[in-house]
Amino acid sequence: MAKAFTICATAFLLGVSSGVTTASAQQAGPSGFASSADVQAQLREMLAAMKPDQGFMWRPLVRDGATVAAIEIWKKPGRPAVHPAEAEYAIVLEGAGTLVSGGTMADPKVKNANLVEGSQIEGGVTRTLGPGDVILIPAGAPHWFGITGDRLVLLGIKLPGAK
Repeated sequence: MAKAFTICATAFLLGVSSGVTTASAQQAGPSGFASSADVQAQLREMLAAMKPDQGFMWRPLVRDGATVAAIEIWKKPGRPAVHPAEAEYAIVLEGAGTLVSGGTMADPKVKNANLVEGSQIEGGVTRTLGPGDVILIPAGAPHWFGITGDRLVLLGIKLPGAK
């Protein structure tokens, strides 16, 4: 019950604070909202759609133009990344993992205007992640998610970096 409340409350607060909207929220009003049932249904759909060897899936939950709150499912660790112009805010919905952030990115390669990937992070801070944890990675900060167990599920938002 507490988990369902936390997920519902988090989705509601994200919707209200960022003004995001879903198709169902457009009928209800401009604030945007995803109920706990909406979050769980989308998570089930995403898990069913993932291929056995697929390590990552991202799908918007609520949005307002370019502002998106999305569910991220990590089954395998990705490459270390930097988003030069966007901060990343996330809440761990379920599962467990590790976050390494800060430090210096080794072997950086620009993938697109807002994604630089590397081979590893040198000198970063390591944190263990679990349900309810809140993450804010500043724009330009190297970061990497490791997975402990079957998966790590995040509700994530990219935010414009400070100027």
